[in-house]
Amino acid sequence: MTDAAKPGSQQEQPQEEAQVEQTEAQVEESTSDAQESQAPEGENDLATRLAEVEAALAAAQEQASTEKDKALRVAAEAENVKRRSAQEVEKAKNFALEKFAGELLSVIDNLERAMQAIDNEDDAMKSVYEGIEMTYKGFIQTIEKFGMQPVNPEGEAFDPQLHQAMGMQESEDVAPNTVLAVMQKGYTLNGRLLRPAMVMVSRAPTEGVDTQA
Repeated sequence: MTDAAKPGSQQEQPQEEAQVEQTEAQVEESTSDAQESQAPEGENDLATRLAEVEAALAAAQEQASTEKDKALRVAAEAENVKRRSAQEVEKAKNFALEKFAGELLSVIDNLERAMQAIDNEDDAMKSVYEGIEMTYKGFIQTIEKFGMQPVNPEGEAFDPQLHQAMGMQESEDVAPNTVLAVMQKGYTLNGRLLRPAMVMVSRAPTEGVDTQA
C-alpha cells in the first residue's frame, strides 16, 4: 500500500508547485498594480503641496512689497512734513526780521538827511558831521550782517523790480531809462525787496520843431 501510494504523491507535487508559482505570480502582479496605482497619487500629492508652497511664497512676497510701499510712503510723508515745518519756521523768522528791518529804515533815512543838512566844510559843524557819519556807517555795517542791502542805483538802468520812478527828465548825456538821481535809497533783505528806491529817470530829448518857413 505504501509503495502504491508513492506514484500518486509524486504526481501531486508538480501540481502543488504550479499552484504556488501561480499564486506568487498573482501576488506579484497585484503588488505591481498597487504600486503603479499608488505612484500617481504620491506624485499628485507632491505637485499639490509644491503648488501650495509656491502660492504661499507669492502671497508673502506680495505682502512684503505692499508693506515696503507703505513704509516708503510714510517716510516720504514724514520728510515732507519736516521740510514744510522748516519752511514755515524760516518764513516766520524772515517775517519777524523783515518787520524789524522796516522799522529801522526811518532811522537810516534820518541819519542821511542829517548828514546832507550839515555843511561838513564848516569847522564848527565838522565834528558833528563826523559823529553822525560814524554812527551811520556803523549802522549800515550792522544791518548788512543780517542780509540787509541798500539799493542805490544812480547811473544804472531803471529796473521796475527794484526802483520806483518819481519822474522823468530829458538828458543827452545818458541813455534813456537811466537813473539820473536817487531821491530815497531802497533796501533788500535776504534778496527780497524791502523798499524800492525812489528815482528820477532819463528820457530822450524832444527834437526841436523848425518853425521857419
